[in-house]
Amino acid sequence: MYAIIENGGKQYKVAEGDTIQIEKLSVEEGSVVTDSKVLLVSDDNGLKVGQPYVDGATVSLKVVAHGKGDKVLVYKFKAKKNYRRKQGHRQPYTEVTVEGISLS
Repeated sequence: MYAIIENGGKQYKVAEGDTIQIEKLSVEEGSVVTDSKVLLVSDDNGLKVGQPYVDGATVSLKVVAHGKGDKVLVYKFKAKKNYRRKQGHRQPYTEVTVEGISLS
């Protein structure tokens, strides 16, 4: 059984037991979050596709850790004008484990 969920403007294919990194959530480590933005659910009965979300479908996510991604360097310059700017960015994320996918 797997599902496709939407979180932070991105879509993730998840199954029970998967660990994924999603956009940072304002919750403590160890807590459980339910996500109702389920776009598709595949189970033994077949596919259920939502328009845009599947009614009654939820995915429970357990927060494992918070962190920051790899550094991305942004470098701007203009030739022959002595203009140079260097900036780094590390995107914060929340690492979650999928505990269950349910259809009601």
